[in-house]
Amino acid sequence: MRKTTATGFDLTPLSQDERFALAARLTPQQRHILLSHGTEAPFCGGLLDNKLDGLYACALCGLPLFSSQDKFDSGTGWPSYQRPFDAEHVYQVRDTSHGMVRIEVRCARCDGHLGHVFPDGPPPTFTRYCLNSDALEFFVQGSQPEQRIAAG
Repeated sequence: MRKTTATGFDLTPLSQDERFALAARLTPQQRHILLSHGTEAPFCGGLLDNKLDGLYACALCGLPLFSSQDKFDSGTGWPSYQRPFDAEHVYQVRDTSHGMVRIEVRCARCDGHLGHVFPDGPPPTFTRYCLNSDALEFFVQGSQPEQRIAAG
């Protein structure tokens, strides 16, 4: 059964086979982050200093996740956002790995690991979505992310 969000995007979950088929086009680092809950080194991500207007989509499935309008410089070394493009496009999971308690952020369509969310962002949300550049793909304003499906 297809599920479409209020912003018009398909949230139909991908099967495990579809996820792995789509992951074949990614770099090893992207696969490690999105599928194995990895993290890129701070201050190394290609989207950290991006100042262009546009949308940040899931690098695995193409679902729009964050807008440049909500991006800010947190000084943490990872791209940071105040809120998702559409709240239905991400979901949160309690993460107790590495001896910490954090809230993990995942793509609602493909279940890809994106990063973590913290309650220390700027007003008005006071939220900081701290994400891996390699989990995202940037689309400059005027272009539209294409939601990917596995061939077959």
